[in-house]
Amino acid sequence: METGILESPKFRGRSAAKVDPKGRLRVSTKFREVLQKHYTDALFISRMGDCLVAYPPEKWNEIEAKAMKLSEIHPDHRSFLRLFISGVEQCEFDSQGRVLIPPMLREDAHLNQEVVMVGMLTCFEIWDKSAYERQDARDRENEHRLMESIAGIGL
Repeated sequence: METGILESPKFRGRSAAKVDPKGRLRVSTKFREVLQKHYTDALFISRMGDCLVAYPPEKWNEIEAKAMKLSEIHPDHRSFLRLFISGVEQCEFDSQGRVLIPPMLREDAHLNQEVVMVGMLTCFEIWDKSAYERQDARDRENEHRLMESIAGIGL
């Protein structure tokens, strides 16, 4: 009996790319294939920390459904809505497989020409290359602690 790996709709791996002078980004083929095979072929992009995060519409709808349950009075909930939800932009693909990242989002993430797209299973991050390299160095410095923390939840 032959066993194979079941294909699942997850964003995995990293890809280097460039943002053109008009702010268009060609999404990596492997991420685009996940979108085309399993989701609506569009993205909801928002800022999270020092990068942008891109969700398929179906995953973004799940986030919004959960966010609807947040308190409109609690200061942390309002801050989260202000930082993450209010900054989202729906971005459609053009005929050449590119998405236009709006200027405000590019400014928020300090995106220059060279970027790195990082698969995060249900979404992918879009980092300015130099910012990603700094974050990667910080993550590697904390790798032992991170692995212990993750092992503590049974992974």
